[in-house]
Amino acid sequence: MPESLLTIGVFGRDEESFFASLKHGGVDAFIDIRQRRGVRGSQYAFVNSTRLQSHLAEICVPYVHLKELAPTMAVRDAQKRSDAQLGVSKRDRRNLSNAFIDAYSSEILCPLDPQAILDQFPSGCLRPVLFCVEGAPEACHRSLAAEWLGSAVGLKVAELV
Repeated sequence: MPESLLTIGVFGRDEESFFASLKHGGVDAFIDIRQRRGVRGSQYAFVNSTRLQSHLAEICVPYVHLKELAPTMAVRDAQKRSDAQLGVSKRDRRNLSNAFIDAYSSEILCPLDPQAILDQFPSGCLRPVLFCVEGAPEACHRSLAAEWLGSAVGLKVAELV
């Protein structure tokens, strides 16, 4: 059982600071909870799946893709509508909408068993990190997934800086 659960996003970071955060945070398992594992543009190409997995292998950090924690298109659409109403881009968003939180919680998290999710983490990991792209955890589903999982099994949750 992990001793804590970490989260990290990539927007606002460069490749060097991203991997330095993983190293300084003592991350020993990387849990990718994105639906699509790519980011448009060269600035964040280092977190596109193939390149990311290659770099993680070089630093001996196991990679796991848990697509079941990713929001579906319908759930993401709830956030897109809210962002459009507020005139906010995904990269500039600071908070999730209530519509997204409700949909993600009921459609994605509620049907899942927290222990079944933990069982997919690499054996013996103590400091896994949940990853998605948004810079601010409050603007990303990773904060909801981490809070849900942490609360269910008694893990402290923290954002890597």
